[in-house]
Amino acid sequence: MTIRVVLADDQEMVRIGFGMILGAEEDIEVVGQAKDGVGAVALIAEARPDVALLDIRMPRMDGLEVCRRVKESVPSTRVVIVTTFGDPDYVDAALANGASGFLLKDSGPSLLVSAVRAAMAGDSLISPEVTVDLLERSRSGRSADPIAAAAVAELTAREREIAERVARGRTNAELAEELFLSLSTVKTHLASIQRRLDARNRVEIAAALWASGAMDG
Repeated sequence: MTIRVVLADDQEMVRIGFGMILGAEEDIEVVGQAKDGVGAVALIAEARPDVALLDIRMPRMDGLEVCRRVKESVPSTRVVIVTTFGDPDYVDAALANGASGFLLKDSGPSLLVSAVRAAMAGDSLISPEVTVDLLERSRSGRSADPIAAAAVAELTAREREIAERVARGRTNAELAEELFLSLSTVKTHLASIQRRLDARNRVEIAAALWASGAMDG
């Protein structure tokens, strides 16, 4: 099944670049582009794409407000925020407004494609560096959660090693390279970790590790 995507960014070169990256994938089709927030809302309402990639700072309406309106009017469209700014307040607002992902523009082509596919699958993907900052802030000043600690204690040594690296923001490719594993093996371990931690995605794996106190020090 082809994933239909709309791009919204006030920089034409960014739209062109993202369009080329996504258009090269057999399972992704860019069905429209908008250069400002008002145009994005109208385009999404008309095209009803599977996924919308939104910049935050756009003329006439910012991406966070576009996200909020889209989730109200076209709830079937998953929104991924793609921005230059990793400000924690932006991350919090994007997730609160229903975004299915938050990427920095320098995250790279592979993560951009992964974010679109993750959103389509009902999953969430956040840039690794943003994930670490977000989870460190949520962990700061809190005592360890005994339920999370008990769940983490059930991981095998290899699963714990992978989970801790996920909590530090490693991508699948980085995990494979650092641990001398194939990508398929990494994915198998991640699936097992998700089951053990009752986590829906890698963001929740990371949250469990931080909540358990395993990432202290």
